[in-house]
Amino acid sequence: MKFLDSAQRENFMGDAKGFLKVKRRTAGYRPAQERLRDFKEVELRLPREAVREQGSRCMDCGVPFCHYACPIGNVIPDWNDMIFRGRWKEALEILHSTNNFPEFTGRICPALCEYACTLGINDDPVTIRQNEIFLVEWGFETGAVKPFIPRHKTGKRAAVVGSGPAGMACAQQLTRAGHEVTLFEADEKCGGILRYGIPDFKLDKSVIDRRLGQMTAEGLKIKTGVCVGRDLPAGQLTKDFDAVCLAMGSRQARDLTIEGRGLIGIHQAMDYLAQMNRINAGVKVPADAMITARGKDVIVIGGGDTGADCVGTANRQGALSVTQLELLPRPPECRTQDMPWPAYPKILKTSTSHEEGARRLWSVATKKFIGEGGRIKKILCAKIDGALKEIPGSEFELKADLVILAMGFVHPVHEGLVKGLGLHLSPRGNISVGKNCATSLPGIYAAGDAGRGASLVVWAIYEGRAAAREIDRFLMGETDLA
Repeated sequence: MKFLDSAQRENFMGDAKGFLKVKRRTAGYRPAQERLRDFKEVELRLPREAVREQGSRCMDCGVPFCHYACPIGNVIPDWNDMIFRGRWKEALEILHSTNNFPEFTGRICPALCEYACTLGINDDPVTIRQNEIFLVEWGFETGAVKPFIPRHKTGKRAAVVGSGPAGMACAQQLTRAGHEVTLFEADEKCGGILRYGIPDFKLDKSVIDRRLGQMTAEGLKIKTGVCVGRDLPAGQLTKDFDAVCLAMGSRQARDLTIEGRGLIGIHQAMDYLAQMNRINAGVKVPADAMITARGKDVIVIGGGDTGADCVGTANRQGALSVTQLELLPRPPECRTQDMPWPAYPKILKTSTSHEEGARRLWSVATKKFIGEGGRIKKILCAKIDGALKEIPGSEFELKADLVILAMGFVHPVHEGLVKGLGLHLSPRGNISVGKNCATSLPGIYAAGDAGRGASLVVWAIYEGRAAAREIDRFLMGETDLA
């Protein structure tokens, strides 16, 4: 994709004053009472002409800070202008030039770009995320998204372990470079956290399958149900392939090892969410293994996005009540002096799941799980101060028939592949990588959460692309990958 040079940009914007004429408009969401009855996606889409109108609000500012904020460097002013001009195919080409999967980021990215939008200094920012998702959906609906078949084959073989967004991005880039690429996934289907950790009401899994169809048409080989390091020995991996990218994510969940942890009814968030996604996909789960919130008082421990996903899932299952606990204080509702533009602000975020019904408590520590007959019945909590120290005399109890631990992840699972390869680890237990994504072993690279630690989908895509670039350079001596 050829971008505009400085001379061409003089007449770049279709409407240089669009941001003065048009106010921000978002599509909104399906009514709460309707969406609570199913697991279909909750966010609506703007109509085509409204998207064009919103594209005109992009100012083509001298220094587009949306680039600074976006890890993958989306060329946002360029494709927004193409949207406004109705040049959809060109807009899609520009969007895909930096982002392999805008259908993922358009649904679940927190839109770092919008918080850094220059227009946001004194007005509402451009609807970048919603423009992005409309554009890529238009591409799939019209057939503009096609397989990219490499003209030449290199004869080099590369393996990618893990099929989350980092692994998918790395695999697609290497395939397009002409290498013979095999993508390994331990679960029964590809997608990683996208498939098993993100609820269907945020990301319908047909969206993943649709993109995987394009990737296999490009020549990618996929092997599911293969746990590398167990089903396929680590040593065999290095013998069979010229280069390897490790993108198995950060799956070692943070636990809460307090009294009563062994009681029935306490589960990790990923176990809970993954089971529900499998059920939605038609997998039969035995009744005695079912994790359900129906008719129960549910406590979700952890105030992040994963916790919010558990809240939404519990409400759809018919929970009697849902309470979400967070250790940290309640964030401010708008930027403060220590969170200036264009930095991403740590402000209060109320998701669609919260709007559907939940009590949120901040500055709360869980001290003890209390059971009856081996099952969880209550939790003992206490208020804490800004230094995370318990406030004397602040203890209280909450009813709990089901407790979901959504406190994040500490590092990738070490057993199996990581230990089998003998990789060096960072102080936090992640795979140690340099700036070129290389691990401590020649020809072995890492991308996404496995090396970075648990982070955003957009960072995973960036690192998958970066790892592919370095692997291509390692295999060929040079690279044309962006």
